[in-house]
Amino acid sequence: MIKGVISDMDGVILDSEKLYVRFWCEAANFCGYPMKAEHALGIRSLGRPFAIEKLRGWFGEGFDYDKVRNKRVEIMDEYVSRHGIDAKSGAETLLIWLKEHDFRVALATATPVERAEKYLERVGLLGYFDAICSARQVKRGKPEPDIYLYAAEKLSLNPEECLALEDSQNGVRSAYAAGCKTVLVPDLDNPENELEPMLYRTAKNLENIIDILSETT
Repeated sequence: MIKGVISDMDGVILDSEKLYVRFWCEAANFCGYPMKAEHALGIRSLGRPFAIEKLRGWFGEGFDYDKVRNKRVEIMDEYVSRHGIDAKSGAETLLIWLKEHDFRVALATATPVERAEKYLERVGLLGYFDAICSARQVKRGKPEPDIYLYAAEKLSLNPEECLALEDSQNGVRSAYAAGCKTVLVPDLDNPENELEPMLYRTAKNLENIIDILSETT
């Protein structure tokens, strides 16, 4: 029986993945690296060492990850402070339904806890989460299973009792490796074909998660 839901943040709960793609590219270009959208998409949800490895494979061993990332944080924070950030359609409806039906809810994100809480507070969704878990709190980030194992532990549940919501290949691989029932909620692309053996279901949108969970009760 599914007792908890663990969700990625960017591209699932928040409509922010498009901002990360935009500002990774702008930051890298500012620092002299010809990053394009496909590169930024390729490092979605990746833990730091895995992202560095990929980026240096594309742009050379001299790629200065910290310089580019710090610039990305700077320009994205400036954008969000001016223009705000949006929740994904159906996010609040789903989170309210989960609380009303006594599901435990955690976030599993590559974003640092403080920034994740700030973004969720900004869209009025922070209070729906029982735990906010960041890759900074575990040894290995996605696609390794550590963050989902940690999030399940924070909910006092086994991973097998948790539905995981992800939009990226790296996130799906992480949740599946942890033993969660993994649902793909496509955002900027749809990697369903490559991931099909790992997926419990694919959801059209967040409100579709309610239908999926209703079938299990």
